Amino acid sequence: MARGPIEGRIMVVAFEGWTDAGDAASGAVKRLIEACELEAFDEIEPDEFVDFAMHRPVISTLEEGVRALQWPSTIAYAPTRLSSKTSLAADAGLDVSTGNDGEIFALVGAEPSRNWTAFAAEFLEIARGCEVDAIVFVGAMLADVPHTRPISTSTTSDSRALQSRLGVLQSEYEGPTGIMTVLGLLAQEAGIHTASLWASVPHYVHNAPAPKAIVALLDRLSEMLDVTIPLGDLPEQAGEWERGIDEITERDDDMRAYIGKLEEQRDAVESPEASGEAIAHEFERFLRNEGGTQRQAGSASAPTSTDRPRADGPADGTAGEPPAEDEPGSARTDDDAPDEDAPPV
Repeated sequence: MARGPIEGRIMVVAFEGWTDAGDAASGAVKRLIEACELEAFDEIEPDEFVDFAMHRPVISTLEEGVRALQWPSTIAYAPTRLSSKTSLAADAGLDVSTGNDGEIFALVGAEPSRNWTAFAAEFLEIARGCEVDAIVFVGAMLADVPHTRPISTSTTSDSRALQSRLGVLQSEYEGPTGIMTVLGLLAQEAGIHTASLWASVPHYVHNAPAPKAIVALLDRLSEMLDVTIPLGDLPEQAGEWERGIDEITERDDDMRAYIGKLEEQRDAVESPEASGEAIAHEFERFLRNEGGTQRQAGSASAPTSTDRPRADGPADGTAGEPPAEDEPGSARTDDDAPDEDAPPV
């Protein structure tokens, strides 16, 4: 089969938390929701699944001084214009205007901290109700990569059909895993194709949103979904983000030297396959040695480099090609080669 975008009804999923370095994954899916004019139609209530010490509710002041709480629930979104396919969403009068007219759905929310089996059952019920043919899981991880170079993305799939369609491979990783892998495998068992898309984020800027990573994820999502996602002011934000880091590092000789070393390593890497294998090895070591450290309770800032999946850079080159979800594998990046083998969903 010729390589091309995913066909059929597609749901795009991201979770805020450990798999959302620089708020890149959730930021990309939220921008997709806005661009495709998707409308919230269902949610997974947080009480049974979310640790509110990690994902705290937000208080805000509404009109006339009314105070209100926003709880960290998981929201599902559907198209707002009619699709050519008959489905639950179409019957409800929902649709969207894209290259995949009326076929894009989304789900975004706080990463569940407990009761994953029950959470997965609710998730799968939503996906089945939308009659989706495929699910794309989106994540971002911290890595030893320089902020001055393009953000690399990595795609893998457990679906033979999507492997052929997208020109990607399946991960061979075995070990500790995360919620997106759990959801992905259950979806595969239910007959829904799945793929994972990940971006790397420089670990030394972990406390700030990373618009440059959001742009990289949206560029790849546009190709995978056959949709046009306007970037708006994201390119300008990405430029300001990079310049801001430049200004900080100019005052720190050690940091400047460290970033220079990362740049040299990145530029020296000529074999995408070799670099992907090194990343997979380092990420597997992280999972087995660290087990995925959780954020400190009550922290209002973004997680530190020990709170999120991180690929510590290989000695011979870049760690800029993150594995999908929290599973490493022999990975080629989308940027470097068509046949990536990043970890599965």
